[in-house]
Amino acid sequence: MKLSNSIEAILFVSGKAVEISFIKEKLEATDKQMNEAIAELKAKYSGDSGIHLLQFNKKLQFASNPDLAKDVEAVLNPIRERELTNAMLETLAIVAYKQPVTRIEIEEIRAVDCTYSVQNLMKLGMIQVVGRKETIGKPLLFATTDEFLKRFSISDVTDLPDYQVLLDKLQDITSNMGNVTTVEKPMFDNVGEVPDFLQGEDVQVIE
Repeated sequence: MKLSNSIEAILFVSGKAVEISFIKEKLEATDKQMNEAIAELKAKYSGDSGIHLLQFNKKLQFASNPDLAKDVEAVLNPIRERELTNAMLETLAIVAYKQPVTRIEIEEIRAVDCTYSVQNLMKLGMIQVVGRKETIGKPLLFATTDEFLKRFSISDVTDLPDYQVLLDKLQDITSNMGNVTTVEKPMFDNVGEVPDFLQGEDVQVIE
C-alpha cells in the first residue's frame, strides 16, 4: 500500500490536524518518503478539488476548498468569514505580524480601543493568550492560533509576508463573503464586567 494512501486515510478519519512527525514514526517512514507522499497528496488535493491538503506548523489536515466556501456555508452554515469585520482583520494582522503582543501595543498601532476585536478574535479561535509581558501590570500577550493558519492557508508564522501584504491578503479573502464594517467599541460598560481573559488588563471604557 502506498504511503500517500495511508496518510490520506489517516487524515480523513482524524478530521483534524495530525503531526507529520507522529505519522512518520507510526508508519516507520523516512523523511524522503514522507516528503514525496505529502507532495503527491498536495498535487491531488489542490486546484479545483473540493478538498485541499493543508500543511501548517509541521501538521497536515484536510480542509474544504476555500473557493467553495459559499456552497459549504449554504448547506452546513459554519462560522462565516464575514464575522471578521474590517476592524478585526486589522487587529488580527497586527497580532500575526507583531506576536506576541499586548492589547495596549495593538491599540498604539491602530490608535483605537481594540477590546471588541480582541474579544471576538478569541471567540473565533483566531488568537490566544500565550503569557504575560514582564512589565508593570503584566499585561496579557496574544498570538495567532493554528486555526488562523488554517483559515488563511498559511503554512507557518515564519512564512508571513510584511504587515500590509498580510492585511491585503486577509481583506481579499473576506471581500467576497459579505464583510461588514463595524465601529470599534468595548463589549462591556464597566471594569466589573471585563471578561475573564482580559482580567488584569488596563481596560479603558469609551462612551
